[in-house]
Amino acid sequence: MTTSRTIGWVLLIAAVGAVGYFGWQRFYGPNPRAKTESAQKSAPPTSNAPVRVTVKPVEKADFPVYLTGLGTVQGFNTVVVRTRVDGQVDQIAFKEGQLVNQGDLLAEIDPRPFQAALAQAKAKKAQDEANLANANLDLQRYTKLGEFATRQQTDTQRSTVAQLTAQIAADDAAVFNAQTQLDYTTIKAPISGIAGLRQVDVGNIVNASTQTGIVTIAQIEPIAVVFTAPEEQLPYINEGQSIQPLKVIAITTDGKKPLAEGTLAVVNNQVDSTSGTIRLKAVFDNRNHALWPGQSVSTRLLVKTLKDATVVPDDAIQHSTDGLYAYIVNQDNKAELRKVKVSQSIDGRSVVDEGLSPGQQVITGGQFKVQPGTLVSTAVASSDPAQPKVKQE
Repeated sequence: MTTSRTIGWVLLIAAVGAVGYFGWQRFYGPNPRAKTESAQKSAPPTSNAPVRVTVKPVEKADFPVYLTGLGTVQGFNTVVVRTRVDGQVDQIAFKEGQLVNQGDLLAEIDPRPFQAALAQAKAKKAQDEANLANANLDLQRYTKLGEFATRQQTDTQRSTVAQLTAQIAADDAAVFNAQTQLDYTTIKAPISGIAGLRQVDVGNIVNASTQTGIVTIAQIEPIAVVFTAPEEQLPYINEGQSIQPLKVIAITTDGKKPLAEGTLAVVNNQVDSTSGTIRLKAVFDNRNHALWPGQSVSTRLLVKTLKDATVVPDDAIQHSTDGLYAYIVNQDNKAELRKVKVSQSIDGRSVVDEGLSPGQQVITGGQFKVQPGTLVSTAVASSDPAQPKVKQE
């Protein structure tokens, strides 16, 4: 047992010594290049090849300055159509959602009670006209009798004629009123617009005193959009509006689809002190019915246009803890960092007030791969950032 244990320990020590020897030969043996070559293979390759980037020229162009906001579409005119007389609905002559014109028939109320009242008023007038004719004949007789008729009889008859004449005037008013009430049984559209959901059905009794209407009509040609702007922009808005109505563009709330182009019509007469905004109202022709009452839209109000501004794509502007910067490609095809100052930005383009000049090549893609002085190869960007376009109505 003692001899076997001794042999085991000897073999273990021999194995450890062999591993140590081969390890020493690996790293410190007669072929030291092995380690160097291995390290070189594992290290990232170094190359002086230029970095490929995308560039765009810095442009000098007119730049429109827009105030963006959110607005709500409103019917240019909205009318709740109500009955002006009491009665039963005999007919509904419109379809919900239908485009109706001013004067179109919407509904009819049972006209029979009003026809009877009109006939009664006409009959009363005819009766009074007959009495007046008889009174005039009596007055003519008293006048022809001369001194044979007393003065009192003549004056009394003349007064009777005047009273009956006045009564006929009252009858005319009664006939007109009865005719008006009968006309109210035919309900017509007061404006042109889109009819909403009807509030009553045929057979219902309606009253002039109730607040519930028969239908609501909203005028959508033209149509209005009410939106807000910061109060500090009010002087610029009023200044531009005094020259000509400012252009307003309505866009879907996701900013992807322009809907219509109109003009600013109203600047509210006071600023909302709680929010620091001013309410504005723009009017759109809306011939294609792209805008609908109650719809939420994004708005762009063109306040002014900067002439000959220095414009670059937004992709060229980079952010850092030290501010904004951009890379340009100099004459040696090397990246050069420029600190910039941006005043306006919209539709993928920015106005640079300081740091860049028209004609310079600014890097718009691949900036993360370059540093100041990096050699680059350039590829010109294929197109400008998409800008919203509005079909003229």
